[in-house]
Amino acid sequence: MAIEVRIPTILRTYTGGEKAVQADGATVAELFADLETRHTGIEARLVDKENGDQLRRFVNVYLNDEDVRFIDGIATKVSDGDSVTILPAVAGGMR
Repeated sequence: MAIEVRIPTILRTYTGGEKAVQADGATVAELFADLETRHTGIEARLVDKENGDQLRRFVNVYLNDEDVRFIDGIATKVSDGDSVTILPAVAGGMR
């Protein structure tokens, strides 16, 4: 079961510049682990393994446009045909 994972510009160095890649798994965590097998280093940018396998604080992940933090976090189940979007949180602006 392949799921499309949309990659933000800042993480495309891990995917060879690809805007979207395919990954397999039954949960978001499994998708990230599968991505790691082909795009070494990307999982560490997304998941904080030292704090119980949680999404990193400034990383937002959407399953079909719904924030996974409000579902089951990285334990959120995915299905064939779903789309996962990774978006880094952005801060800044003028004073």
